[in-house]
Formats: sequence, C-alpha cells, structure tokens
Amino acid sequence: MNEQKKLESAISPLLLWYEKNKRILPWRVNPSPYHVWISEIMLQQTRIEAVIPYYERFLQEIPDVASLAAVSDDKLMKLWEGLGYYSRARNLKKAACTVMEKYGGKLPDSAEALRCLSGIGDYTAGAIASISFGKPEPAVDGNVLRVIMRYLGKTDDISLQSTKKKTAAALRTVYPTGESAKNLTQAIMELGESVCIPNGQPKCENCPLSALCTAKAENLTDSIPVKSPKKPRKQEPKTVFLLSCRGKYAIRKRPETGLLAKLWEFPNTESALSEEEAFVYLSSLGLSPIGISSCGDAVHIFTHIEWHMTGYTAECLYPSENFIWKSAEEILSDYAIPSAFRAYVSYIKKEQKGF
Repeated sequence: MNEQKKLESAISPLLLWYEKNKRILPWRVNPSPYHVWISEIMLQQTRIEAVIPYYERFLQEIPDVASLAAVSDDKLMKLWEGLGYYSRARNLKKAACTVMEKYGGKLPDSAEALRCLSGIGDYTAGAIASISFGKPEPAVDGNVLRVIMRYLGKTDDISLQSTKKKTAAALRTVYPTGESAKNLTQAIMELGESVCIPNGQPKCENCPLSALCTAKAENLTDSIPVKSPKKPRKQEPKTVFLLSCRGKYAIRKRPETGLLAKLWEFPNTESALSEEEAFVYLSSLGLSPIGISSCGDAVHIFTHIEWHMTGYTAECLYPSENFIWKSAEEILSDYAIPSAFRAYVSYIKKEQKGF
C-alpha cells in the first residue's frame, strides 16, 4: 500500500475512535477561532492539566480579540504568570492588534493568512483553520509526528523542520473538510497524547490504527520516531536578593528585549556570591544592609539555559531608587514575576503569612 492510500485508510478509524474517546476540554465546548487560538498558544510546551485554569481565567478577563488588543502589558503578563515562555503572550497581543486593524477583529479563515500573524506558525495556523473553519489543513506537532512516523514506519528526524513540512504536505493530500477536518486534527492530537505516547510503551492495544501500523508490525515502536539529541544547556550562576525595607520588597523590570523581557524580577547578579561577597555588593549599591541571610538555592531550566541561583534576604536601612519597593501583597497581586523566581516568590508568601 503506498503512503497516500495508507494515510487515507487511517481517517475513518481515527474519526470513529475520537467520537468515542474524546475528552471534554473547555476549548472544545466552543471551538471558536479565538478560543482555539488562545488554547493552542497556551498548550505549546505546557500540559493540558496546567493550561485549563489559565485558559478559563484568561477568557474571563480577555474574552475576545478586541479586549486582547486593548489589554495593558502588565495585566496580560500577570494573567500569563507561571505559564512561562512569555513571548507567547506578547505575540498574542501583537497579533490581536493586527487582526483588529486588518480583519475587523475576526481571525482570518485561511492557514496562509493566519501564518502571517505574530506567534502563529504552521501548527497553530493548521489547528485554527481545521478546527474552527473546517479547512483541509493538518496541524503537525510532536504528537502528530510521532503517530504518523510510527504508522508509516518512517525514520525521518522529527526534530527537523523539513520533516514537519513533508508530513504536513502528505496529510494535506488526504485531509477532509468541514466537521471531519475539525475532528481529524483533534483525533491525531488526542491519539498522540493518550495512546501513542512519547515516554514509555505506546498503548497499541487501544489504538484504532494498530492493525495497519508499520512500527507495531515490525516491532519498531522503541526506535520510531527518530529524533536527534538536543545540545546540552548552558548553565548560568545567579545571586538573587530579597531586599526589604520597612515592610516592602525591592523589584525591578527586566529589559525591553531578551529573555523574560519586560517582566518583573527580584534584584540579582549574574554570578554566584558568598554571603560575605553579597553583603559587600549590597553595601556598594548604597543599600546599607543591616544583615544578610540565605533563603535557599534554586534551579530553573529554560529551553537552552539553566539558572543556578543562590538566594539571600537582607533588610536595608534605605530604599534605593534603582528599584521600586512594594509590599508582598502588592507584588503577589499586581506584578508578573516569572516562574524562574518561584522559590523566592514562595519565600515572601510565607513571610506574608507570618511563618
């Protein structure tokens, strides 16, 4: 059976399986273009279970494209706080402004036009076009690649963009339209998430494609898909300061560009300082620390780097104008502190509660 015929043969069993096994998720209840867009952006690099409360809270505060285009950066980042990959949120707002200016507040229905919006790549464009508009457009991510590579028995490197494009092109030749397009996109995603899983043995006994799956027939599920190893992450030391003065903590805004751009953070240095070195450093800033003590070490892993952080608390005699000074309650309610500093946010939460 050639590749196209084999892909065609997968459509009917996938649709039947999805109808019986689909999970009820908030963005599936009302798969409007806006809802699908927000959910797909949030789901990038993030588990479904973690996304659901963010998604529901986000829609309560920002229910449509117009409100997204108009929302303040600080409110947007606060709503996104903890999800990580904050450039996703910035691109959402940028794209919303374009949709308001160019499309009258309604997302375009073609994958080609969607791909021109900030933060929307081939996968998200395919998801919106097929799920919300019934277009014959696949959405190819890691889950979909794993399903298709195993089903066809292909050993192309799934970390390569060329593999994604070839897979999308192959699927596009057999993709249905309308309700079937919507369901097929979600069916392949769902199969990859729950049955043809990335870690551990795939649950082939529950798979609607097992009878035709090449990887299963040839006992290749352990070796397919093929993915080249990632480069080791760079490790960066940091010293983080929880500086307090008269019941308020020092925070500052990160630069306009770069990692975690425009988010709020606790003062820090790009080196690991001992307690004595930290005291001298704070004194050199004119902060007049009364005392300094450790508040623990922490590690945060980004895609390409790791922060290895040493934390100190220090009570200061005078508030430096280099920072803004806010109460723990104000910081927790109004300022988006990235999850990289989660350990130190937890510390001021405990301080706020008095233990």
